[in-house]
Amino acid sequence: MKAAVVERYGPPEVVSVVDVPDPVAGKGQVLVRVHATTLNSGDARIRGFRLPRGFALPGRLALGLRRPRRAVLGVVYSGVVEAVGPGVGGVAVGDEVCGMTGARMGAHAELVAVRADRLCAKPAGVSHEQAAAILFGGSTARHFLRDLVGPGKRVLVNGASGAVGSAAVQLAHLAGSHVTAVCSDRNADLVRSLGAEEVVDHARHRVAELTGRYDVVLDTVGNLDRRSGRRLLAADGVLVLVAAGLADTVLARGDVRAGVSSEDPENFAWWLERMAAGELRAVVDRTLPLSEIVEAHRIVDSGRKVGNLVLVP
Repeated sequence: MKAAVVERYGPPEVVSVVDVPDPVAGKGQVLVRVHATTLNSGDARIRGFRLPRGFALPGRLALGLRRPRRAVLGVVYSGVVEAVGPGVGGVAVGDEVCGMTGARMGAHAELVAVRADRLCAKPAGVSHEQAAAILFGGSTARHFLRDLVGPGKRVLVNGASGAVGSAAVQLAHLAGSHVTAVCSDRNADLVRSLGAEEVVDHARHRVAELTGRYDVVLDTVGNLDRRSGRRLLAADGVLVLVAAGLADTVLARGDVRAGVSSEDPENFAWWLERMAAGELRAVVDRTLPLSEIVEAHRIVDSGRKVGNLVLVP
């Protein structure tokens, strides 16, 4: 099969599409032919080894010293089941499924072997590209926000036009919250269409210096920390740091939340059901063939990606 392989840490050019052996569905797994995947900020950080502050040493130990141990990156897939491994029930060849692969990665390829108990059925009314585009940002937003948003809540989303931010704006709006979105001026109309009632241009206003007070502050960019973020909170407010450094991750407690988002199939299904009903949508910057993955990495590195960048093997 064709797969995008990262030969060493470095710029986008260290990624190349080559032939590698087909994976095999082991016990409890299914083999999925990938129809769509995404390239997100996490993939680009691993490739370039640009991790949040404090994670350099543990990152080397976890990911690999000179190059990623998992040479094929990508954690999101949507496709069709091609083979079923031993001990798998309830899933059949030909089923349309989607999900995330976690630390195993491997989705930037034509085929990927995945845990059968962690996948989700793809509704017929949602395309593979749409499904792939909502899984990472949507599951992250719901993991952190599902018990925080609600009618009358004032929610600030920093990085509102990205994969997580665009999902968070929609999630908070659907719950009845008043959403203030921080993004570039060129994306203002987009985030308003997603449900933001106020938009702050990050080029004109530093988010840490905003004078409003919010019940929830969600930072997807990494330019807030425990101290600067807390200054934006109303009484009993909660700060959520999606791109936190090591210190903020370890010390997050009380009114600060950080850490790794769960890849819960229930969150996948929640988004897919609402997308099929037309209540929510996936924001896609563009769709590229897997053969153009170097260009895809360049786009993510530019910091100007809007929503999700979809790859089609």
